[in-house]
Amino acid sequence: MTSNTGSRRTFIFVALLGIWAYQTTCRTLNEEVSMLVRHERWMAHHGRTYTDNAEKKMRFKLFKHNVELIESFNSDGNRPYKLSVNQFADQSNEEFQASYNGYKRLSNRPRSSQGAPFRYNNVTIVPSRIDWRRKGAVTPVKDQGTCGCCWAFSAVAAMEGITYIKTGKSVSLSEQELVDCDTKGDNEGCEGGLMNDAFKFIIHNRGLTTEAKYPYKGEDGICKKHKIASHAAKITGYENVPANNEKALLKALANQPVSVAIDASSFDIQFYSSGVFKGECGTELDHGVAAVGYGTARDGTKYWLVKNSWGSDWGEDGYIRMERGIDDREGLCGIAMEASYPNA
Repeated sequence: MTSNTGSRRTFIFVALLGIWAYQTTCRTLNEEVSMLVRHERWMAHHGRTYTDNAEKKMRFKLFKHNVELIESFNSDGNRPYKLSVNQFADQSNEEFQASYNGYKRLSNRPRSSQGAPFRYNNVTIVPSRIDWRRKGAVTPVKDQGTCGCCWAFSAVAAMEGITYIKTGKSVSLSEQELVDCDTKGDNEGCEGGLMNDAFKFIIHNRGLTTEAKYPYKGEDGICKKHKIASHAAKITGYENVPANNEKALLKALANQPVSVAIDASSFDIQFYSSGVFKGECGTELDHGVAAVGYGTARDGTKYWLVKNSWGSDWGEDGYIRMERGIDDREGLCGIAMEASYPNA
C-alpha cells in the first residue's frame, strides 16, 4: 500500500510537471508569436523593410528587447514621463546615436561669438511661461532622418524664430543649404557640426534660402549656388548665452527661440513619448535642438520646451519637455552648457 501510494504520488507529480511545462511552452510560444505579429505591424506602419531574413531576425531581436524594456518602464505608474514603441524600436541605442545625433562638442575649445556680449543680461522680468509656437515663431517639426545634421536644424529653427519676431513672417528655411554649402569649417554635413559655425556661414553668405527652393534630401550633396543666391532671411550676428546658467538661458528664451545642445544618448530619450523628462543623462553633448519655450507642469515641475528634428512621431508631436531648474549648473542633459542665438 505504501509503495503503491508513493508510486501514484510520483506519477501525479510527474504528470503535473509535464502539464506545467506544456503550458509554459505554449505561453512562451504565444508571446513570441504575438511579438512577431506586433513587429510586422510596426514594420508596415513605419514602412520598414529589410534586406534579407538574417537582418529581419536581428532587427526583431532588437525590437523585442526594446519593447520589453519600454513596457517594463511604463508599468511603473509613478514615472513622470512615458516611453513609446516609436520609429526607432528596431535599433540599438549605439546605432541610434550614430545615426540621429551629430553635434560636435566643443570640449576645451572656446566658443566663438559675434556681436555684443549677452544682450539680455540686464533683463529682470520674464513671463512665467512662454511658447513661441503660439506666437507663430516656430515652423512645423522636421525630420533629419539618418543624416547627422541636427546642428543645421537647430540653427535654422533659431533663425526662423528671430526672423518671425523681426518681420512678422513665418518662413521655413533650408537646412539642406547648410548641409551642402557650409563645409569649409568644422561643419561636415551629415557627419556633424556646430550651430555657431552655421550662423557664421549664414552671415558670410548674407542669408539663407527657403526650404521650398532648396528642399531637404537627408544626405550630403553638392552646393547648388544658383539656389543659395535667393535669400529669404538673414542675420547680422549671433551671441552665446553664458554657459552653465539656466537663469541666463531663461532670459534669452523669453525673448527668442534659442539653439541648445544636449546629451541625447540615453535609452529614455530615444523612446521618450510624453511628460516632463527627468531621466538620467550625462553632459557629453551630442545633439543640437532648439529651445522654443518654458513653463510649469500641473504637478509643479518646471520645464524647457524643446523642438527636436526626429519627426512628429517622436515625443510630444516632435517636442520634449525637459526638467528646468535642477541642482546641476549645466542643466538637465547639459542644456545650459552651449546655448546661442542669432541676431537679426
